Amino acid sequence: MRLQNKTALITGGSSGIGRESAILFAKEGANVVVVDVNGNGGQETVAMIREKGQQAAYFQADVSKAADCEAMVAFAEKTYGNLHILFNNAGIMHSSDDDAVSTEEDVWDLTMNINVKGVFMGCKYGIPALRRAGGGSIINTASFVAILGAATPQIAYTASKGAVLSMSRELAIIHARENIRVNALCPGPLRTELLMKFLNTEEKKQRRLVHIPMGRFGEAREMAQAALYLASDESSYVTGTEFLVDGGITAAYVTPL
Repeated sequence: MRLQNKTALITGGSSGIGRESAILFAKEGANVVVVDVNGNGGQETVAMIREKGQQAAYFQADVSKAADCEAMVAFAEKTYGNLHILFNNAGIMHSSDDDAVSTEEDVWDLTMNINVKGVFMGCKYGIPALRRAGGGSIINTASFVAILGAATPQIAYTASKGAVLSMSRELAIIHARENIRVNALCPGPLRTELLMKFLNTEEKKQRRLVHIPMGRFGEAREMAQAALYLASDESSYVTGTEFLVDGGITAAYVTPL
């Protein structure tokens, strides 16, 4: 098993990429700490893992709050002894996120607090734990929109994911000699609740799909497979990357029809 004897903390673990990754990481031998503000969803993820005889525990936290992030890392170490994998995956895409003229300040602030500050806080308290474990892997969920502008206006989300990508690069450089790897997972458009609630009309969906060479939305389980590679020792020489798993969207100028 690829994550045998390792402990992984995954934020945003109640659904989507976080849930699929938690299930896959546990299957591959990891002790998994599922973190989410959504208690019902987080507990459900843990139950899905435990019913297969694998190890998982739930911790409720708001990643935009320093005390919660400090506590979730302490919980992981207390429960499983060490922390080897930190997957800062929690994020939001606000339904009122639009262009710069239309987006309200509170939508901008909320998006930045969760998507950017949440990653910073996870690293602030997670990196010392990885040091105590002798090193490890940090995966930060960015997005293909950190590379390209979005076809539908979502200024706060796009800016937040650009920040996550830049932060990940700097962290990778700073901690490379400490056996701590940091990579930004950059998914393309996914068929998850997060995006489908935003692309709430067929017109919006088609504005995205026309740019994807594969002609379909990605699946959360496909992102989990990519995260597994970044979490495992198979990626031992991989750090500071924008790990694009995007159906070819960032490589395409126009889509072949």
